[in-house]
Amino acid sequence: MLHRRRFLRTGLGSAAAGMAWWAHGQSPSARFRVWDVHCHLYSVPGDSPETRMEVLVRCADRLGIERMILSQGYSSALHPTTEQIREENDRVMRAIRGFPDRAFGSVYLSPLYPEFSVREFDRCVRDGPMIGVGELEIDKRCNAPEMDPIVERAISMNVPVIQHCWTRVNGVEPGESSPADLVELALRHPRANFICAHSGGNWETGIRTLRPAKNIVAECAGFDPTSGMIEMAVRELGAERVVYGSDVGGRSFASQSAKVLGADISDSAKALILGGNLRRLYAPVLRAKGYHA
Repeated sequence: MLHRRRFLRTGLGSAAAGMAWWAHGQSPSARFRVWDVHCHLYSVPGDSPETRMEVLVRCADRLGIERMILSQGYSSALHPTTEQIREENDRVMRAIRGFPDRAFGSVYLSPLYPEFSVREFDRCVRDGPMIGVGELEIDKRCNAPEMDPIVERAISMNVPVIQHCWTRVNGVEPGESSPADLVELALRHPRANFICAHSGGNWETGIRTLRPAKNIVAECAGFDPTSGMIEMAVRELGAERVVYGSDVGGRSFASQSAKVLGADISDSAKALILGGNLRRLYAPVLRAKGYHA
């Protein structure tokens, strides 16, 4: 049972603190350097990558979000062709080109096409402006051997891999990965760094599942801002293994950052989750490409 004083301290207290920041013309996140690891252009208004990116930047400004990591372009296709994947990566590169101080790109690949994916990695990451892999979607479960060439290329440039993971009552979609699938892949590739998008959706089971694989961090995007998620992730994994993402434009910056800002954890833990951990994970490739972080 939640004690009344604890509720007032952690619930109304957090709300009061947030209202005080707003009263001074600042977002509650203004105390932190916020990086969002999980952004898309779909569901964002605009008739070009550049205009959609302008909308995202305006929204990010209101919430005090310093950097966005963008992937997938406009795509909502569950099983895109190689031509569609390449087009979406081109859209992302167009979007970030206009806002080099606000957004980085992460390459969209598919284990359905391992040879193409290696070439596309080289085009967009090794020889292009992008700094990571993913969000990889539901073409094939991520524990499949076809993922190995993609992960090996990521290791070669020390870039993280963002993997969509979900848990459903009636079973995952064909090709969709669960947190257990990602743990299997991560244990197979201990030198790689993985980000479990959505913490598996059902975060109470997903967080527990991720515990054995120290090279996976849990990401909080894409489900309702339920109280207790961030607290559990910090308790089970440690604050160093939790990162903020929004899944914008499918979700909002505000609803998703509220999970962290309203959590009953220390400010030092919030600072890690809201950006410190991402700057650490992406530091090697940012240095290699000469990007300022």
